[in-house]
Amino acid sequence: MNRFIILSVLFTVSYSISAQDIKLPAPDRVGGKPLMQALNERQSIRSYQDKELTLQQLSDLLWAANGFNRDDKRTVPTSNNRQELELYVTTKNGVYFYDARNHLLKEVKKGDYRVKAGSQDFVAHAALNLIFVSDLEKASNREAAHIDCGFVAQNVYLYCASEGLGAVVRASFDKSTLRELLNLPANQEVLLTQSVGYPD
Repeated sequence: MNRFIILSVLFTVSYSISAQDIKLPAPDRVGGKPLMQALNERQSIRSYQDKELTLQQLSDLLWAANGFNRDDKRTVPTSNNRQELELYVTTKNGVYFYDARNHLLKEVKKGDYRVKAGSQDFVAHAALNLIFVSDLEKASNREAAHIDCGFVAQNVYLYCASEGLGAVVRASFDKSTLRELLNLPANQEVLLTQSVGYPD
């Protein structure tokens, strides 16, 4: 009987540890609108409904943004294939790191920190905010890292246009606030942010 209780406790503890991370479903790589239609419908949205994305939408969005579409290559190019960009996500439930290799969201902090992701009012109401972080030791140079951010941001815009979601790229944020929130080492820097959600 004691062995059963111990095993039950161990199972509960191990589940609660792993429950903070979110295993994303496989991305849907064949859906969506035709490219020319998505380009025609792409726009910047700055007003959002109080509505969360589904887990499948989150999966598809992150994969489109910076996921792996081949064994060692991503959905976006990077200068000299340095793959120096990483994505963090703020939602009403927490702050997460997108582990692209395992297609997994790793919890950084519990709680709603969306308001810290930018200075505009709508940032706190968007379903999520993407935070683009570059490892400047891996990047070809700072300029290349900024250009690479543009590829990721455009993939996000096109996915959102295809899915009926809104998005907007933002440079209005406090780098020191986000560095502290994400607990970034000295070699990593926040370069860009992007809000995503259902248009209001």
